[in-house]
Amino acid sequence: MPSRTPDAVAGPAWVPPAGKPPLSSRMMRATWRGLPAKRHEVGWEPGLVVPAADGSPLITDHYFPRTQGDFPTLLVRSPYGRGLPWSPQYGLLFAEQGFHVVLQSCRGTGGSGGVFDLWRNEPADGRATVSWLREQPWFNGTLGTVGPSYLGYVQWALALDPPPELKAMVVQVGLHDPYALFHADGALRLENALVVGAGMHYQHRGMAPFLRAMLRLQRRLRDVITARPLRGAYVSALGGEVPWLDDVMTHPDAKDAYWRGASLAESAERLRVPTALITGWHDALVDQTFEQYDRLRQAGCETALLVGPWTHTSALQQGWPEVFTESLAWLRAHLYADPSGLRPTAVRVHIGGENTWRDLDDWPPATAAGSWYPVPGGHLTQQATVDSAPVTAFRYDPADPTPSLGGPLLSRTAGPRDNGTLEARNDVLTFTSPPLTEPLDILGPVSARLSISTDTGHADVFTRLCDVDPQGRSVNICDGFGRLRTADQAPSHVTVPMSTTAHRFPVGHRIRWQISGGAHPRYARSPGTGESPMDATTFTPVRITLHTDSALVLPHGSGLA
Repeated sequence: MPSRTPDAVAGPAWVPPAGKPPLSSRMMRATWRGLPAKRHEVGWEPGLVVPAADGSPLITDHYFPRTQGDFPTLLVRSPYGRGLPWSPQYGLLFAEQGFHVVLQSCRGTGGSGGVFDLWRNEPADGRATVSWLREQPWFNGTLGTVGPSYLGYVQWALALDPPPELKAMVVQVGLHDPYALFHADGALRLENALVVGAGMHYQHRGMAPFLRAMLRLQRRLRDVITARPLRGAYVSALGGEVPWLDDVMTHPDAKDAYWRGASLAESAERLRVPTALITGWHDALVDQTFEQYDRLRQAGCETALLVGPWTHTSALQQGWPEVFTESLAWLRAHLYADPSGLRPTAVRVHIGGENTWRDLDDWPPATAAGSWYPVPGGHLTQQATVDSAPVTAFRYDPADPTPSLGGPLLSRTAGPRDNGTLEARNDVLTFTSPPLTEPLDILGPVSARLSISTDTGHADVFTRLCDVDPQGRSVNICDGFGRLRTADQAPSHVTVPMSTTAHRFPVGHRIRWQISGGAHPRYARSPGTGESPMDATTFTPVRITLHTDSALVLPHGSGLA
């Protein structure tokens, strides 16, 4: 269907219903500050039935401007229900700005028919929904998509074979690879699995059941994460079995047939639909966003990137004014041909350490890799060593696993934290530079080249970059996880990606490199035997030795002034 201009007068075929958006949505709307001014009053048409690809009814709410005119449409497909916060954040706010908003519950959720499958139904059901849209008298043939997390996944699913009506996408703290959400280098991201399990299983039922489920998970979390074996231990915390959660937890190999078709990375490799990406430095899906940004750029697709000082959830809370404004500007530019709200550069990032924003032409900017080396006594230096002698060693005991603290999580404990209590443990190594005499800018991907030996042949390693202020407070910036297999106690060499950052170390601050044998329950603890953590009942402590030819690799920027 060809697009009509947004200023055209709508025909008489559709008479808007009289319903107002839910009171709860209007009340939440009244609490937001710093948003663009409202353009239209909003109407609401709830409970529409859209046939899924298999004929199952997909329950759908329609929000629209209560103004005579012709408006583009935004498709928002969600497994989390259509109530709070989705109704006010997406239905109400975007309709106020001059969009029809179609807010739909994915198959098997929120009253929709069929059975929910974590990813397998989304491409076909998205296409089926667009087919339904083409039959609606208010649909003008111009379509955009917007949404966070799994609401980003359904956008990538539609982009596998984008309909001609699709003119813009906004993926906020978005998912495209379920495997990477649940596993890292073969290790289970245990906390992610539990939080996603509770969210997917309960949030579409309403806020009250969801909040009760999250409280129950919090109360019973310790029993779950310390269970031997881990398999099936979540049932008491989640109030029952969740078959898809069992599946994702027990398939740690990315090449397993179970994961075939789960990743939608290829959507970005040939996409021509203008796509804006939004994430936070402590978002649990931040690396997935950067991966898709790289693919879009390589494909020549028009794209924009916004990275704020946010976690997965705070991007939609404290960061919502920036996230909404950015999203709206992109959608108006490409669905209304109104670029007035766009920023002048493709990339905007928040700079940690100085709490400012910077506009850049691309990401990452040109940098020079700088290596920092561990030396005995806990020092970090730029002077390379010529041998591979042991620096120091520590004992990792899976019966008393090194805890996780802050970082890119889905839970409320995510983000920057004071690492003092963690670094005081005997199973955490730290190497710290002298105080800096001039600012140091880190812009881009961080990594660790590790030379490690063990006494059992099996170990995990968690490595983290921290900023230590003049008062000695150590705050995490970015981190990474790797799995080791060593032989004959000889050093094993592995490079561990530590995500990406934009951070300024001010004068007087120190760089700290933190190394440990895990971060539990962010990652399921290694039993030290090579056995799967899902089935292990016997734990073996591991002695981990770090060697001098290890290095922390930082992308030294050319300055942020």
